[in-house]
Amino acid sequence: MSDVVDDSKFLSRRSLSDSVYDALLASVMEGQYPPETALNIDALARDFGVSHTPIREALARLESTGLVTRAALRGYRVSPFLSPDELDDLMDARGAIEPTNAFITTARVTEEELDELEKTIGVMKSSPRGGSYDEMALFWNADETFHRLIAEFTNNDFLISAYNTLGGHVQRFRLFAGVGITDADSAIHEHDVILDAIRSGDPDQARMHMHDHIGQVKIRAHRDREALGDTPNS
Repeated sequence: MSDVVDDSKFLSRRSLSDSVYDALLASVMEGQYPPETALNIDALARDFGVSHTPIREALARLESTGLVTRAALRGYRVSPFLSPDELDDLMDARGAIEPTNAFITTARVTEEELDELEKTIGVMKSSPRGGSYDEMALFWNADETFHRLIAEFTNNDFLISAYNTLGGHVQRFRLFAGVGITDADSAIHEHDVILDAIRSGDPDQARMHMHDHIGQVKIRAHRDREALGDTPNS
């Protein structure tokens, strides 16, 4: 039996899984599947015209972000919006991890890595800021990439894993659906300040500015959640 793997089939399947994931993510973010909606694998497979496998893979990825949950005998459901206390806990966790990431990265970052961070800010500046998934996706991805790269540039697998498990950005951007990115200018300015501190080689300043940024995001997230009124609990 041949051990040769058909790469074209692998890439095609991977692309299909990614496409299904993106479509489901957009549907959840835009409220087409409201909180507590049951996500039936059979029904989703029929709706998307695909087999069960890419649906299962997409739902597992969504579960890792916290946007969907899975319970025994109930299957997958869309998660409710974070409560104010849960939002506090998430932002406090980010505030514990990400300033340390900025501190460590500042001491070892390369010029090429600095350029990567700067590119994410450039994308944020040029991205649309509307309330649909398509209109916010570029900004969201660039924002998240900035923070993820700072984690990755620590070269500390434990810090990278801790950052990746938080899912902080998807929960934050969920509040922008139908409204648009309300704090784009503030976020861009704060990223610029953090990058300036990292580029200058001052780890204490980098840590302080990241701490301040997460604190401001926390304040703005609570403001945006309150503006939705009763919607998060619907």
